[in-house]
Amino acid sequence: MFLGTHTPRLDDKGRVILPAKFREGLAEGVVITKGQERCLYVFPEAEFARIAESLQQAPMSSKTARAYSRVFFASAHDEVPDKQGRVNIPPRLREYAGLDRDLVVIGASNRVEIWNTTTWDEYLEASEEAFADIEEGDLPEGL
Repeated sequence: MFLGTHTPRLDDKGRVILPAKFREGLAEGVVITKGQERCLYVFPEAEFARIAESLQQAPMSSKTARAYSRVFFASAHDEVPDKQGRVNIPPRLREYAGLDRDLVVIGASNRVEIWNTTTWDEYLEASEEAFADIEEGDLPEGL
């Protein structure tokens, strides 16, 4: 499980050093793809495969599933982190997420997310009030 908030920097070659506490879970390989809210999702390969299998089970007649799958898979980039824990973020993904030098990398349970710092701050500010207003029944049972 990936947890916490980190603030690494993007280097001149478009690489980010993954937080040390995430590296073991990502060492075998990652898949980076477009996430929602203009962030990037970074999945361990096994988790990406599990999600891919679930999406493949969706009926081809579902317009929503087709649209989501197209964006999700077409933007996917796979690689293995180097010895320093760095991964390259392709230009098209950096552009999509508006990434510049300063980043926010968060643990989001089964994935890591990479955010533009300003976008993350704005998202967090807008979401914290909604988070405080969540009522019983809005989340899965047991929370």
